[in-house]
Amino acid sequence: MSTAPPPEPDEPGVSDSSRAAPLRNRNFRALLGYRIFTILSYQIVAVTAGWHIYAETGNPWMLGLIGLAEVLPYFCVAPFAGYLVDHLPRRKLGMAAAAGLAITPLLLALLTSGLIDGSIWLLYLPIMLTGMVRAFLGPVYNALFARVLPRDQFVRGASLGSIVFQSAMVIGPAIGGLLIKPLGIPGVFLLASILALVVIVFLGRMGVTEPPQLLQREPVFASIAEGARFVFGHQILLAALALDMFAVLFGGAISLAPAFIHDILAYGPEGLGILRSAPALGSVAMGIWLARNPIQRNAGRFLLCAVAGFGLCMVGFGLSTAFWLSAFFLLLSGMCDGVSVVMRSTIMQLSTPDHMRGRVSSINGLFVGSSNEIGAFYMGSMARLLGLVPAVVIGGFVTMGVVATTAIKAPRLRRLDLRDLQ
Repeated sequence: MSTAPPPEPDEPGVSDSSRAAPLRNRNFRALLGYRIFTILSYQIVAVTAGWHIYAETGNPWMLGLIGLAEVLPYFCVAPFAGYLVDHLPRRKLGMAAAAGLAITPLLLALLTSGLIDGSIWLLYLPIMLTGMVRAFLGPVYNALFARVLPRDQFVRGASLGSIVFQSAMVIGPAIGGLLIKPLGIPGVFLLASILALVVIVFLGRMGVTEPPQLLQREPVFASIAEGARFVFGHQILLAALALDMFAVLFGGAISLAPAFIHDILAYGPEGLGILRSAPALGSVAMGIWLARNPIQRNAGRFLLCAVAGFGLCMVGFGLSTAFWLSAFFLLLSGMCDGVSVVMRSTIMQLSTPDHMRGRVSSINGLFVGSSNEIGAFYMGSMARLLGLVPAVVIGGFVTMGVVATTAIKAPRLRRLDLRDLQ
């Protein structure tokens, strides 16, 4: 196992004041900049592509295919991305991923501007590239996170990371929805490309040291299997990941927001931006509260209750026919999800050895990150079979059933106190 780097100027361990405030750490601020601009870029792409495809086809199943087109390459690349993050310079991998993230919206801009002729199906090819690139973003962030903060700052750091993450989830869809009319579809895609390029600047400003490279490396598949054994042998971590995965899978109603806007709520693209931003706004509010009041005792119970509340909010959203009531239910769902994100991130950071962070983070992405896209495909398919409202309501009730099952099957998670992991 690699050892932690010695304290350096402007890094954790320099002074008590810097340890008390993660935002005083220059490298941590740069890492947050990396996170917010990557998320802004692909969120703008997601909302703009979804709006364009539904406007062209009027088919909610086509919205579901967006998620499927992204998640299949993600699944193929993620295990190898984790291996590379554990064995190669992490900052350079992050820069390469940011460059790839900038290419996707450029291709979409060319396709939607008419400069390249083709059917609507060609739009899914750049989206597949996004899935491949995103496989690197989470592992790079989580690996660098542990290099810039001491362990006793992980809870506050995870809360601040959640605030940044969810802030980008608010701002990204809002930018996409609000700028579609003034800039046009291609113009919004070009903006997303520029934001991805800014990420390279933030990573270039980081002065964090990389862990020592191993002289002898395990075979690729053996190394990937080691990370999988670690996760599946850790009841608390596995239960937290599975809980989040199934909640997002069955309760991912937000992917159907364009259809709700068109068919039920009767709003324009600015309404889509509001609905896509509402959950993240709730998560930001919760993240701010958790940064000031970090949860330690009864963390497992808070996590279970939060995910159950998320499912209940999805039921309310599905039954609502008023735009602002729907936005309110999504806001509450984001507050519940904010608790889940911080708890899961903290559990993962505290439980994972430094030399395995890339692989464990990739497995986390397979559980959680990919569930957004699989959930989008599932919800699109269910909406086609059952209709929009039944698909969302049933998904909310299934989410609550998942919580009950997890509480029974994972008693260590139910009794979790985060201080036991430190």
